[in-house]
Order: sequence, then C-alpha cells, then structure tokens
Amino acid sequence: MSEAPTSQRSRGPGVEMVLIAVFALLVLGALWYTLSQRQQELRSSASGLDGLHVWLSSEGIATQSFSGGWPLDQSAVGLLILPLYDTVPSRSRGQSRTAEELLYQQDEIDIDYDVIRKKASRVPTLIVLPKWRTGMRLTGVAHPDLQVASDRVEAMLRHLTGERDMRLVEPTRPFTEIPLEAELEERLTAVIYAAQMFEGAGCVPYIERGETMLLANCPLATRDGEDRVLILSDPDLLNNHGLRLGDNALIAKTLFGAWAGGRNVVIDYSQENWLRKPRAVERAERSWADLRRFFEPPFTVLRLGGVLTLALFLWRGGLRYGPVTAEDMAPGAGKAVAIGARARLMRLSGQDGAMVREYAKARIAATAALCLGPAHARQRAGPDAFLAYVRRRYPDVAGPLADVLERIQAAPSRISADEAIRNVDSLERILGQISHET
Repeated sequence: MSEAPTSQRSRGPGVEMVLIAVFALLVLGALWYTLSQRQQELRSSASGLDGLHVWLSSEGIATQSFSGGWPLDQSAVGLLILPLYDTVPSRSRGQSRTAEELLYQQDEIDIDYDVIRKKASRVPTLIVLPKWRTGMRLTGVAHPDLQVASDRVEAMLRHLTGERDMRLVEPTRPFTEIPLEAELEERLTAVIYAAQMFEGAGCVPYIERGETMLLANCPLATRDGEDRVLILSDPDLLNNHGLRLGDNALIAKTLFGAWAGGRNVVIDYSQENWLRKPRAVERAERSWADLRRFFEPPFTVLRLGGVLTLALFLWRGGLRYGPVTAEDMAPGAGKAVAIGARARLMRLSGQDGAMVREYAKARIAATAALCLGPAHARQRAGPDAFLAYVRRRYPDVAGPLADVLERIQAAPSRISADEAIRNVDSLERILGQISHET
C-alpha cells in the first residue's frame, strides 16, 4: 500500500533529467548575464570609454564599441583603440577573496601579448595603458592609492616596444597641463590628473611636455620589427573620468578624426583577435549585431523571465504527466490507472478510512477468486457472502475476520495512518491464512 505505482516509479528519472537540464541552462544563462553585465559596468564606469564612443559619434566620426563574437572587417577600421585593463598580459588574474582585495585588484580583463601584437600589426592601433585599479571603478574616486603599480606598466611598455630604456615619469603636481599646438588650428590643452607619462627612445611624440610623452608613435616588438603603434600612457585623456577635463574631448575629436581617415574608429574590448581580411569576411544582409540587440537591456529581463517561465512549465508538466511508459499499454492498464488515481486522491485528501474499506473489498474479491475459482467468485465477492463462506469452511478464522471487517466498516473516513496500517495488516494476516489452507 505504501509503494508508488509502477508507472509513477518509472517517471522519476525522466523528471530528474529535465530538472537537471533546466538547471544547467539557468546556470549558463546566469553566468553569461553576469559576465556581460560586468563588462558593461566597466565600459560605463569612470575608467571606461563609453563616453568617448558617444562623443565621437555625436561629432560625426563613425565609432563603435566591439566586444568580440563575430569577424571584423579590418579594411573598414581606420583606427583601433585598444584599452588595456591587464597590467600583466599573458597571465591570468587571481580571484579576490575579500572586499579589500577587490578594491586593490590591478587586473580586470585578461588578454595575451600575442593578441595585442596581432591586432596592432593588422590595423592602425592606439594602445591605452592601464592606470587605475578596480577600486576606482567601484568607488568612482580617482585617488593615487588606487593607481596600478608603476613597475608593471613599465614592464608592459618595454615588452610591447622592445625598448629597454622605457620608463614612467612620476607626476610633480596633481593636475598636469600639456599644450598641444602642432598641426592644429587652435591651441588646445590636455589636462590630466596624476599624469602617467613616459620617456624612451624610438618614439615620436604627439602630446609631450618637455622630455616626457603622453601620446606617442612607438615601435611594436614583432618578428620583422617594422610595425609601429600609438601608445597612450594615461587613459584619463580619453576615459569617462578625464574626457571632460580641459580640452581633452576636442583633442580626441581632432586627432581621431584625422587618423581614422573617414573610416571607423573601433573601441575594442575583446580578448581575442577578430580582425579579418575582406575576403575572409562573410558578408550578409544581416549581422550578429542585429540579433545581439534583442539580448541587451531591457530585453535581458524579458528573456530571463521567459526562461524561468519555461522552466516552471517543464517542471510542472514533467511532474504531473511524465513520459509514456510500457506498463500503461498492458492489458487492464486503464483499470489499474483508475484505481491508482482514486487511491492517490483519497490519500491526498486524508480519507484513509475510506481507502481501507475499498482496499478490503478488493482483497476479499481477490481471495474469493483464489478459493472458489473465477466461475463462482462473483457469488462470494461481497464481504457478507465471503464471511458466511469462511464460517462454514474455516470457522477458526471467521471470528477474527468478522472483527476486522467490522472495525474497517465502522472506522470514519478520516483516520490516522497508523490505524489504517494496523487494520490492513490484520486483514492481510487472516486472508493469508485462508489462502494457504486452500
């Protein structure tokens, strides 16, 4: 009586597999959403470059932010802006275990030196060196204590250019003003807080103050040694934090408009090289960017709600119906299923007494068929007729059987599970004696 029906037992593994699959999908979706949101937060934070994207686009310079995922036609790229948030490329960053470690974390997006070189060797590239730790993004406060270690940036400069005399120059004042007059119609001044500038041979400066450079054209350490790259030592000239200072925004507009040559300015946050030659790019009427728009806010919330609703439907559907089993197609399956469903309803509604009465009738009918055969069982299938038959054939057990049947018939519809089990056990013990003597 306490065992589940065979069909219900066979559905268990199927429901579990559905639930595991749904859970795995939810985990993958949550992971994807978390990673995309973290990069979006970085781009829109004080150390990101979303402000530059908006500013250049508003001034008529074709600009796009790129996070990877599809091939990028390198012939359409006039200037690739490559912001680095990794002070030690080619080495994975460690996980922060405390809030303090997170604030002083120096790396946010891992990237390899080989990827940087491949990008810079394919298209004109501006490499923006890192300056701020994660704490600057989280707190929105630009404090000297939240700057990355200068020795890491120096090592990166030397590794990228192949020049061993590259070094950073410590600022002598809180705000550094750097005039820029060459090839410009008007005099513009860049203003940098806690300026991170550098010195080194082999670089042609664009923005400099004395012997120190802020933006320069430097050699790129490659096999042939002929490639060059633009290096910006302080990202505060372009990021959301520093773009509003001085004439920084006008300088970015003037320089990038000239360098792009009418082609796209691409702000590349990706960790892989997605640049491809024109013949390798599969041109289509639609691109992945068209589909990606439907997975960005506010559609992200709608998609997540749809996934949760689908998971709920699958769970409820699998739990209620489950897969079709072979046992359901056997002879008499309809009657067995109906009896099982009725018993389950009685059990769920707490009518254990009524269920025991129905069970007693079924067991007496089955015992009568066993003792008298199918041909005569119908005449003795009722409790009273079967009891009269037992008094004649098995007088020793007639009294206990009458007592058990009387208790079962007199019991209310709602009784405790213990009392129901005791009545069933007593009935089964007596019917077992009758079956063995037959």
